[in-house]
Parts: sequence; C-alpha cells; structure tokens
Amino acid sequence: MKLRVVAVFVGLFGLALSAWAERAAPAAAAAAPLATPNVSKLKLASANALVFDAKAGQPIYAKGADTVTPIASVTKLMTAMVVLDAGQPLDEPISIGIADIDLIKGSHSRLNLGSELPRSEMLRLALMASENRAASSLARHYPGGMEACVAAMNRKALALGMTNTHFDDPTGLSSSNVSTASDLSRMVRAAAEYDLIRSYTTTPSHYVEVQPTGRLLGFNNTNALVRAGQWDITVSKTGFIREAGKCLVMLANIASRPVVIVLLDSYGRLTRIGDANRVKHWLETGESLPASRAVPRSATAKRVKGTLLPRSKPKSRA
Repeated sequence: MKLRVVAVFVGLFGLALSAWAERAAPAAAAAAPLATPNVSKLKLASANALVFDAKAGQPIYAKGADTVTPIASVTKLMTAMVVLDAGQPLDEPISIGIADIDLIKGSHSRLNLGSELPRSEMLRLALMASENRAASSLARHYPGGMEACVAAMNRKALALGMTNTHFDDPTGLSSSNVSTASDLSRMVRAAAEYDLIRSYTTTPSHYVEVQPTGRLLGFNNTNALVRAGQWDITVSKTGFIREAGKCLVMLANIASRPVVIVLLDSYGRLTRIGDANRVKHWLETGESLPASRAVPRSATAKRVKGTLLPRSKPKSRA
C-alpha cells in the first residue's frame, strides 16, 4: 500500500515538474541572447560602433566601443533626462534668450530671440529636430540654471555607470562633451524609460506655434530612418559637429528583439544611415547588405510622408 502511494506521488510530481518545464521554456528562450551572426560579415564605416542586445544585456558587435570621443547632439538625451527628472511643469512657457545663441559653432536656428514655447515643446524640438537653442533654453530654465543642469547631467552619467563620459554643455556643441559607444548604450537604455523621450525622439515631423508672434513653424526629425517609417524605433538621436563626425544612437526592435545601435564618427553624409541598415540586415539574415541597398531613396527624401515641412540641415546640429 505504501509503495503504491509513493508511486502515485512520484508520478504526480513528475507531471507537475514537466508542466513547469513547459511553462518555463518560453521564458528562458525569451531571455536567451540573439544568435550572433558571423561578425566578419558586418562591415561598418563608422569609426566607433556597438550593437547591444538589450534583452540579454550583452554586446553582439563592437568596434572601438571603449574609445572616448566627442558625441555632439547625442548629448541632448541626457539633457532631456535631467530636465524631466527635475519635475518642472511641462506646460510652463520658457523663452529663447541671448544666452541661448550658439557662439561656439555659429549654428543656425529658426527660434528667434524672444521665442516662447511650453517646456514640453522645447523638449520635443531639442530631441526630434536637435534644436540647439531649445536645449539651451531648457538648461537655462533648469532649477539653478545652466551650471546646475550640466552638473546634474554628469551626476546622472556616473549613476548610470557611464564612467568614461563627461558633459560640458547641454547641446553637444562643445567638443568637450565626450563618451564611448559602451557608455552611450547605457544612456540610450536609460532614456527609453521615459515616455516623452520615446515619443519625442520618434516623432517624424511636428508643427509649433511660436509665441508671442503666433508664427507656425514646421520641424522634421533629424533621423532619416524615423522619417522613412520602415524601422520599429523606440529611441533615436543623431549628432554632428566636425570633431565628432556624424553620430547616431537608437534603440530599435530587430528580429523581434530590442537592440541598441551606437554609431559614432561616421565620415559621410549618409554613412550612419547606411551602417544602421547594414546592422539591421545582418541581424535579420546573417548576411552582408549589398552596398546598393544600404541607403534607400526613402531615407534621403526631402518630404515627410507627403508633407511640405522645410528640410534644414544646418551645420553642428544633427
């Protein structure tokens, strides 16, 4: 009788264990890293690059990922995070002042002196259109002013483990804003935790009504991949100054996985877009992307899904 009871118990335990294993298998598979394609088939022109499996928490591809280099307007992701952390009213109007004029690179802006927008709209323009005056105004209206904002940016970088990163200004116009591809991967993942950063960095185009004139201005996203609408992008930011080259960071879903792509110091006008497409094709197929398909025409189109927004590419912004 005892043997029969034991046998029944063992049988039931075996069934329960089997059922648990079936339930746990999909979860374990979901946490497994992406199968890494042949690295030799991924040829990137960007000087520094990192492809990071955000689900598994490990790199898939790295090229000079720990080299410290200027990061240009990629800086604005950190500016946005500390501004949002401060919890100031997003509907509060803030203005463009004389201190927001770029005296470092002489970059152009259509936000004239005295232009006034809600803090949320300044944040949107700083992120999607890489508007330097908007980013400067956000920092200038930060509690304690510009200096306090930059200090908060550096503190947050250390808190995120970005030990090779330093911020000197909130726009990225200063070449003293430096980081590494590895550190920027951490920053992108942290930025993805903010609803507004996800929304604003992936907005293809947007109109704002600038006060006190009531003038309506249209802005485009500086990332052609966002404008083309063929990627599933969660967070995006571009950057460019001469010292940094063309830069691009993204968190995107590729092959059903969240992947961080960091491309720094790309030398050509479309190189960073071509490199991003090479990464995507490589992860999806395991093969190299033919050069003729690296930069599709849709990525360079001046119009955004039929709209007639002005396409401005001022130096030292994107």
